[in-house]
Amino acid sequence: MGRKPQPQPDEAVNEEFLKPREAALELRISFPTIKQWIYKRKIRSIRTAGGHHRIPQSEVDRFLFRTRAKTAPERTLTMRRLSGRNQLVGRIESVRVSGLMAEVVISIGEQHITSIITARSAREMSLKVGQTAAALIKSTEVMILRV
Repeated sequence: MGRKPQPQPDEAVNEEFLKPREAALELRISFPTIKQWIYKRKIRSIRTAGGHHRIPQSEVDRFLFRTRAKTAPERTLTMRRLSGRNQLVGRIESVRVSGLMAEVVISIGEQHITSIITARSAREMSLKVGQTAAALIKSTEVMILRV
């Protein structure tokens, strides 16, 4: 990846930036769509010294749930195959497997949700850092749903 663009004063110093193609791939939209979003200021981007657009990871995270399906009913079907309603979509920050258990940390915006699940479940879902996942919160339990 090229040089990291300089953050604007209001941005976190260690914020990651994505090329438009990388952001489009994560959001499961086309490259022309992401370019239109940039031009219409639907998604925030910065420009490098060479004039290339870079999109903050936080902006991509903001759109994750919205882009899982084309319409609101499709998104609802995608997320509502379970009875639990408290589902937070984010990105897997870390998966640490130890013995029979696995610790999964999901980043949702600037917040982190940690869930302890079985190592077998983590392997069956092929959970990897950077993947999109949802934390399903039921009472005091947090379950992981790969989306």
